[in-house]
Amino acid sequence: MDATIVGVVSVGLMLVLIYAGMHVGVALALLSFGGVWIIRGDPGIAANMLTQAANDAIADYIFGVVPLFVLMGLLVSVADIGRDTFDVAHQAFRRVRGGLGIATVAANAVFAAITGISIASAAVFTKVAVPEMLRHGYSARFAVGVVAGSSVLGMLIPPSLLLILYGVLTEKSVGDLFIAGISPGVLLALLYAAGILAMGRFTPGFVGAGAGADDAPATMSVAQMGARLVPVALLVALVLGGLYGGLFTPTEAGAVGAAGALVLALAKRRLDWRGLWQVLVETGRITAAVCFLIIAASMYSRMLAISGVTELLRTLIVDTGLGFPGLLAIFVVVVIVLGTILDSSSIMLITIPLVLPALLGFNVDLVWFGIVTLLAVEIGLLTPPFGIAVFVIKATLGREHPEITLNDIFAGAAPFALIMFAMLLLVIAFPQLSTALL
Repeated sequence: MDATIVGVVSVGLMLVLIYAGMHVGVALALLSFGGVWIIRGDPGIAANMLTQAANDAIADYIFGVVPLFVLMGLLVSVADIGRDTFDVAHQAFRRVRGGLGIATVAANAVFAAITGISIASAAVFTKVAVPEMLRHGYSARFAVGVVAGSSVLGMLIPPSLLLILYGVLTEKSVGDLFIAGISPGVLLALLYAAGILAMGRFTPGFVGAGAGADDAPATMSVAQMGARLVPVALLVALVLGGLYGGLFTPTEAGAVGAAGALVLALAKRRLDWRGLWQVLVETGRITAAVCFLIIAASMYSRMLAISGVTELLRTLIVDTGLGFPGLLAIFVVVVIVLGTILDSSSIMLITIPLVLPALLGFNVDLVWFGIVTLLAVEIGLLTPPFGIAVFVIKATLGREHPEITLNDIFAGAAPFALIMFAMLLLVIAFPQLSTALL
């Protein structure tokens, strides 16, 4: 069988297997081994190539940044910093219409700067913000929608696990990717806040009776608010300041951040030996899952290169005259559609190896393209039927709020998914939004 046909068939078969329920990493590894076996006609060659791919995929020093930032994010969650930032934001925006929603966005933006994991943000603020909004008369759909929408900031505002993953796949500087995510992340948070104000004014029924300004006296002084934010500010300054100031590499910044988060959790007496063990185990579980996906994606990209599919794709795009705009449009649509069934990491690991050769042929700025990819991928966190952020929120709500259904969460997140899509179009139209700080 022709090698190119084998590659093309493997792409279609991969989608079939994933839709059938097979784990993405398992599907990629099986198809990679089978594809190389058929192309080379020798299972030994396939095994040797895939063994080498597995070693090369995670042997780089930069990959050490993954477990370190995951550890930092989990320690920050244990330290209950999410609640502290939300309480401060609540005080700051209590006199604004829809203020609790804006407070959730603001707190999530700050929390994102020290975690880098959207799922962590969704879980934390489901526990912290949703009960408060419901108690103040906000609608259930709006409350869970704000949490779902603002949780995606955790993957856009650095440090970001997805940007690290993209940097590994494209061999681009993780530091540059982090810097590129700052402006779009801040702008998206501002667009969310503006959207909440507009919803409070024009669709008050969706937001709920609590959207009005709260005239109750402040429960915290300015000094108390500052005291709660000082640990957060110090940790952000330590990690991002050291990274952007050239004092640390991304891996070293992750180590310093994890150490700082550990000190913070211990100082606040929120961490005991049992809690530390649970954090370490969860860090290992997440890291192992990400490692397996990266190894499988590395195998698959090598198989595609051997089959000639990536070169065929580049040639087809050039010959059909679509050019880069056509490739970009197709890529965004495919990524958003895949977001209905797959998690963010899997989407990136499947699509980037396919389009990377064509991107290099068009001399595309891969840092800018990384932000475009991240925005498109993260829209999938909010879209049915998969929408992993939605399922995390539902699981976190547990039995305390059985009246809030998955449909309620998807409906509440829909306006924020639209705002995020508008942000995607802005970054595409104005690349400077992501590259101005570089």
